[in-house]
Amino acid sequence: MLSSERVAELVARAAQAREHAYAPYSAFPVGAALLLDSGEIVTGGNVENASYGLSICAERSAVVRAVARGARRYLAIAVVGPKELDLSPCGACRQFLSEFGLDIEVVTLRGGQPTTRALRELLPDAFDAESLP
Repeated sequence: MLSSERVAELVARAAQAREHAYAPYSAFPVGAALLLDSGEIVTGGNVENASYGLSICAERSAVVRAVARGARRYLAIAVVGPKELDLSPCGACRQFLSEFGLDIEVVTLRGGQPTTRALRELLPDAFDAESLP
């Protein structure tokens, strides 16, 4: 369980990361702050592309940065959109995050207030390649 101070820090870092997002097509910048099991925070922002399918969400951007550093265990991720609008990770990001554990706490804003839920609540019956025959 995250402390209220840690939640506030993650939301603030996600908001800072949002400032570096590249969203010229949607004008919908999003930032994410990923808490590693080491206590370090890795951030990411969405990066759009003229070929829209090649765009990457903030959550996946943060995870890719963390993996590139050798980090594979995550405790939480905060996601903040423009003007602190209510939003939640898209389905692709939920599945992407689930590769690293369904117990990751996901912090989003609801009515401007942080809300924390376990990834497993946001992605019931997640695809798991290990469960295939």
